[in-house]
Amino acid sequence: MNILKATKRTSASTGQVNKLRSDGFIPAVLYGGEKNNLNISLKKLHLQNLINTETFMSKVFDLEIDGSSEKALPRDVAYDPISDEPIHIDFMRITKGSKIILNIPVKFINSEKSPGLKKGGVLNIVRRKVELKCPAENIPDEIVVDLDNTEINSSLKISSVKLPESVIPTITDRDFVIATVASPTILVEPEKTETTADGEVPAEGAVEGAVEGEGEAAEGKEKTTKPSEDKGKAAKSPDDKGKAPSGDKGKAANKETKKK
Repeated sequence: MNILKATKRTSASTGQVNKLRSDGFIPAVLYGGEKNNLNISLKKLHLQNLINTETFMSKVFDLEIDGSSEKALPRDVAYDPISDEPIHIDFMRITKGSKIILNIPVKFINSEKSPGLKKGGVLNIVRRKVELKCPAENIPDEIVVDLDNTEINSSLKISSVKLPESVIPTITDRDFVIATVASPTILVEPEKTETTADGEVPAEGAVEGAVEGEGEAAEGKEKTTKPSEDKGKAAKSPDDKGKAPSGDKGKAANKETKKK
């Protein structure tokens, strides 16, 4: 039985609530059903270990409040933003015949009996919690998934899980996967080698030759600029040709004067 002792509290002001916390109590509220909301407090020492478990939010507790008992389910926990300590809890009353939707944690057993895991396979957990619709009087603490006889590439689906009576998953349109046994993955870093275009490893000095080739190519580029200079000189030749005829005409004129 999950029994928690609680006491009624009348403190309402911030100062009174803070004093309650400093005295080692956690203020809480109990709501739901046909009864009125009830302000209560619980000893922090009794709750500290329970709050840190995965099943706390899906476990029904019997709250013993000043001699009377109430079945309740934790629905919310508020934490101090600095110390991360619990400072308030909401409990919901559980009434007989009602159904509740909860996220129930998954527990895997018999991993040592899995041939796939023994061969180096990896358990790939797809869902750590499964949302179930449960009767108030039959809420499971956890879903048990058996890994016995699971091989590599095995898929563990919700249909392979034995659920308590009247407990059903909220996802009903498909047989969803909870976990798989995946193949081992070993990453081997390839050796870094330089390859040529033909896929061959270049010989020693090939890099230097490539650099020299680049130098020669650079020289070739410089040589190609020289013809432009020659073209510049060639561009002057028409002027020279233009001068030559004038000189010849001058000589021809002199010859004519001598003949006279």
